[in-house]
Amino acid sequence: MKVFKLLKRFLVPSFVVTGTYLLKYKCKVSPKSEVDLSSLLKIGKGTQISSFCKIKASSGAMVIGENVSIANGCFISADEGGVEIGDYSMIGPNVSIVGNNYKYDRLDIPVCLQEKTSKGITIGRDVWIGAGTAILDGAKIGNSVIIAPNSVISSKIPDNAVVQGNPAKVVFKRR
Repeated sequence: MKVFKLLKRFLVPSFVVTGTYLLKYKCKVSPKSEVDLSSLLKIGKGTQISSFCKIKASSGAMVIGENVSIANGCFISADEGGVEIGDYSMIGPNVSIVGNNYKYDRLDIPVCLQEKTSKGITIGRDVWIGAGTAILDGAKIGNSVIIAPNSVISSKIPDNAVVQGNPAKVVFKRR
């Protein structure tokens, strides 16, 4: 990690981060959250990021739309593939959105030492993500989707679907 990034991450007080995003994007970031001060992170007007969230955009672009609500304890990480969250989405408590993965095809090398991959994650507009859900690299979630709590999403979800499970499957289509 570059020295400047390290200093910025550990020496910038949380109220400075909160004030910076309030002035720059007109969004509300809790001083009790950990949000990277990064040019790769764009947050829409009216978005709220609650306490104890970690939002990391030091390796890839992250775009969070307008009027998005991110509840307590969420972890969102963007890598080279990026993460995009559409307008008016609601993300419940303790949701993990992880925009990278490891290759695991070689048995002679530990998984943690193998190459990282990043396809990116796209979350559509007006999506409701239930508490404890995990959204993994490569997921593409359509508009107006509802995801039941504790689901695992790793693939494409069509517009207007209600999904649940591990792996998540469509259980209902909103009309």
